[in-house]
Amino acid sequence: MTALPPPELTLTADQARRIALRAQGLLGVPDRRAGVGGVLKRLGAVQLDTISVLARSHELVPYARLGAVGRPAVERAYWGAATSFEYWSHAACVLPIEQWPLFAFRRRAYRARGNLWNHQVDPQAYRAVLDRLRAEGPLTSTELGGAKRTAEWWDWSDSKIAVERALAFGDVVCTERRSWKRVYALAEQTVPAELLDRDPSDAECLTRLVGQAGRALGVATRADLLDYHRLKSAQVDAVLADSGLVPVAVAGWGTGAPTPAWADPAALAAEGSIDGSAAGRGRHRTTLLSPFDSLIWDRARTERMFGMSHRLEAYTPRHKRTHGYFAMPLLAGGKLVGRVDPARERGVLVARQISLDSPARLPALAQALREAADWVGCSLVRVEELSDEKLRAPLTRLLA
Repeated sequence: MTALPPPELTLTADQARRIALRAQGLLGVPDRRAGVGGVLKRLGAVQLDTISVLARSHELVPYARLGAVGRPAVERAYWGAATSFEYWSHAACVLPIEQWPLFAFRRRAYRARGNLWNHQVDPQAYRAVLDRLRAEGPLTSTELGGAKRTAEWWDWSDSKIAVERALAFGDVVCTERRSWKRVYALAEQTVPAELLDRDPSDAECLTRLVGQAGRALGVATRADLLDYHRLKSAQVDAVLADSGLVPVAVAGWGTGAPTPAWADPAALAAEGSIDGSAAGRGRHRTTLLSPFDSLIWDRARTERMFGMSHRLEAYTPRHKRTHGYFAMPLLAGGKLVGRVDPARERGVLVARQISLDSPARLPALAQALREAADWVGCSLVRVEELSDEKLRAPLTRLLA
């Protein structure tokens, strides 16, 4: 591990949290003119997931920052306009198309590994997939003849294995999903030539990705930077000094001495002189957050920054869940103040389970529920289970 240079600045935990919220687009005036595309560029990665409760996670991320942006507008901003692509970053993520060259290091690593996911690839099947895409244009795996009813890896056909290998290697790119199916196209026919022709070294890729992660996080520990694009320790250590980030320390991010961290100089400047001056203030967003939102997708960072230990319980047996299937943290006043496990039943937004850290958070909860209901086209909100039943009557009045 590379030794940190001595920090020139020590931040309080509150200052670090505010810097992170601003960097994530959740503090200050939302840039609605830049829209969903602007959110994607700011974050650098928006995670995809199959679960759709209130909405799919990639829709919830811009909603949390911009408010009730139309859901069709969200999909148009991501898919079909050659302004973004899907690849492996923090997980399967939508990425700005400008970052295509920066993942050359990962594409090269996949090629060097050869077989991926313990699958042998028939070279003839690989060539056949590329030939079909060249002749017919973008196709789904179903159209390529590779779809199966089950999503288990071992049930993939040769053509599905081949096209996923081509995606990992960069011969094929996904810039669209239709009915949640990837649409595969040849990279040479989809990625702008000025980006496709670039072949940055691993060091350049990693330097820029670490810098991008630091800007998206505002202030981050080394572990936070590793997690953002799922990089390796040696990769981050090799480029940190050239990333454009500056060393700081954060008091309150641990039980002992201030925690070493790295910060974006522009984020520090936006916070003013770090003394509570007007430059460091701004309007906090009140909203429900997807568990896959980049503000909280790193559970250790979430607990360190907000004091909330949050886990996705979708894959936990029902009788063992604490907060619900898809509990969404409630962000209000720059803090995580509760959880809502939502569902939709026709025109009703159902809050299956709600917990709050204080009755004083009821107005924020009601605001978040009403806005979410309007966004997904629900005219009513029904609350099923409250952690404190004494709050039901005042919450009902606020929702009315």
